[in-house]
Amino acid sequence: MLIPSREVRLFPRLSFAFFTAALLCFNLPQTAAANQAQSQTSPPSAHDIADTWQGTLHAGQDFRTVVKITKNDKGAYEGNFNSIDQGGQPLKLDSVTLNGSDVKMELKLIGGTFTGKLSGDGKTIDGNWSQGPNPLPLVLTRATPETAWEIPKPPPPVPPMAADANPSFEVATIKPSVPNRPGKGFGFQADRFRTVNTNLNDLIAFAYGFHAKQIIGAPEWFGTDLFDIEAKPDAEGRPNQKQMGTMVQKLLEDRFGLKFHHDKRELSVYVISVAPGTVKMRKSEAPPEANPAFFFRQLGDLVVRNQTMSDFAKWMQSGVMDRPVVDQTGLTDRYDFELKWTPDDSQFGQFRGTGVTVQPPKDEANAPPGLYTAIQEQLGLKMGPAKIPDDAIVIDHAEKPSAN
Repeated sequence: MLIPSREVRLFPRLSFAFFTAALLCFNLPQTAAANQAQSQTSPPSAHDIADTWQGTLHAGQDFRTVVKITKNDKGAYEGNFNSIDQGGQPLKLDSVTLNGSDVKMELKLIGGTFTGKLSGDGKTIDGNWSQGPNPLPLVLTRATPETAWEIPKPPPPVPPMAADANPSFEVATIKPSVPNRPGKGFGFQADRFRTVNTNLNDLIAFAYGFHAKQIIGAPEWFGTDLFDIEAKPDAEGRPNQKQMGTMVQKLLEDRFGLKFHHDKRELSVYVISVAPGTVKMRKSEAPPEANPAFFFRQLGDLVVRNQTMSDFAKWMQSGVMDRPVVDQTGLTDRYDFELKWTPDDSQFGQFRGTGVTVQPPKDEANAPPGLYTAIQEQLGLKMGPAKIPDDAIVIDHAEKPSAN
């Protein structure tokens, strides 16, 4: 499941987030004791699904799921979804329906759908969780005061790091990634920085903002060897984007021995500009100090929150496109939007080797359009190829990190 983070990150399909607190928070009971009190005051009917349900999703590892369903004043079902092994933050379900014994729940924010059958005794819902093309079995059991799982309380917010801090990583662990584990991500959880399935091209893109096509003279392993990193800053507080980049730059120099020099090359790029007509994106209402978010419900189904067009170009460059992306929109506001398209073979090469494949385009009437059409129709922007002089770096030295 893709849980949205307050940090920028890239996750396809069934990647499991473990980074910062969710963008969306809801006030719900957080403990088994609260569930117990509710159960004691209103014993549920066997054919009424307003209750607390729980089950374990098996997707490479086990993820315990709690779904709290209630009825509103109109008698309609509504609810919240909690993945308690991923922090437990509640995500509001878009719909919950019971038709005979058929149960359906939708969580559009992460592209998730649950469909199942309520048992005759009303104690279980036997179904499947879908978040992409491959459904996974999920059996939800009605919780009792004795069996209810405790939902962890969200960690207290971490105050910002001092603006004049020049942080380094005090401790950093670098390990080879687990083969074929799906996903790719960067982010902070409390005072820890973590990456999953990241190669050196990814880390250079995160630290310096360069696409792999802007890295000259790199050995092949820059794009093939995948690493998981966990590191602790030597300064207190939550770093801003510039401070995160600074720490990763120092890590690359210290642990990978990275040395390079700058150059100027004429490069093939993609340029983002404003299309004729009206920009169709919503201006973000998040405070200026809030961090942006960039994540995928599945490949080609993108959610963006609180990003400038410059941010958007950088993360399309680092996570999607096969060449650098340049922002020429002239827009300076921060935006919230969603973008759905059908990927082609030139996109998401950054996920190769991470257990993720780009599905071939489907010849279906309701399939999303290609990226360039989708950007114009859904965002009011244009994106197209161009050749322009751009910055590049030439690798002088790099080495694989020593074992931790």
